[in-house]
Amino acid sequence: MMNSRPTPLIAIHGGAGTIRAGAADAGQEHEYHAALRDILTPPQRLLADGGSALDAVCLAVELLEDCPLFNAGHGAVFTHDETHELDASVMDGATLRAGAVGCVSRVRRPVRAARAVMEHTEHVLLVGAGAEALAERLGLEMVSRDYFSTDARREQLRRALAADQALLDHDAASLVFRSPTAPLDEDRKLGTVGAVALDARGNLAAATSTGGMTNKQPGRIGDSPVIGAGTYADNRTAAVSCTGTGEMFMRVAAAHDICARMAYGGLSLEQAARQVVMEVLPAIGGRGGLIAVDAQGNLSMPFNTEGMYRGFARAGEAPRTAIFG
Repeated sequence: MMNSRPTPLIAIHGGAGTIRAGAADAGQEHEYHAALRDILTPPQRLLADGGSALDAVCLAVELLEDCPLFNAGHGAVFTHDETHELDASVMDGATLRAGAVGCVSRVRRPVRAARAVMEHTEHVLLVGAGAEALAERLGLEMVSRDYFSTDARREQLRRALAADQALLDHDAASLVFRSPTAPLDEDRKLGTVGAVALDARGNLAAATSTGGMTNKQPGRIGDSPVIGAGTYADNRTAAVSCTGTGEMFMRVAAAHDICARMAYGGLSLEQAARQVVMEVLPAIGGRGGLIAVDAQGNLSMPFNTEGMYRGFARAGEAPRTAIFG
């Protein structure tokens, strides 16, 4: 029997949402496609050179955190108190080790802090000052609290405050960007970034990061740093990273539910992912999507909104990106 090695794969998402009325022109769409391709290339190269799935997802999410087009790291949305509170998580499918941070405001790349929790503590989730103290002690790059701010996000908060409601990033953007600047309506976009990967040894990993919801109450934590809700990875089933209405993803343990349907019900990755995104979540008003890969290299990227920023790259192939259905 031939023992074929899997073809390494990296997939990323940058949030899901509604297509903007008077949709963005080709040049504006190109900016997002180009950003997704640029972010896919380094982890694709890492995997092709024999790197691990864990390193690949962390690298991809770091690059997403550094890109102000997306709601994570630099360019994160504001809380009601005009501050930033960022969340991130990572999980290694080979060992089921996981780490996460919540409500951090001084760590430049929250996904690195999440990995630090996994690798340097006996815990899974640290929040606030405790998470930042660990990051600082381990020499992770710290920044001033205004590092994450952009003018567009500040204006987004002002409009949300005027409307007196919490808005999911790509929901909040339509209030701000009255002239089309993004393919998905920023006032209706559900903003999170994430990555899943399969490496040449057959190992899986997932990572997720977010700035949360515009005008959210300080201290609010959604699904992104909750293992089993927004992030999950298990070599026996799949690696999953979610984006959407976080409270709903938490209530159904969305990421783990996909793996459970595969393990206990014998469903394929695509069947399990579509059931959760198209049936389970909508039943309680859950909007959004996810990316997932299994140990055979099957990829699923379902969403129940009009669009989701997404892309993937297999070793030796050109990266592919998409926004709409």
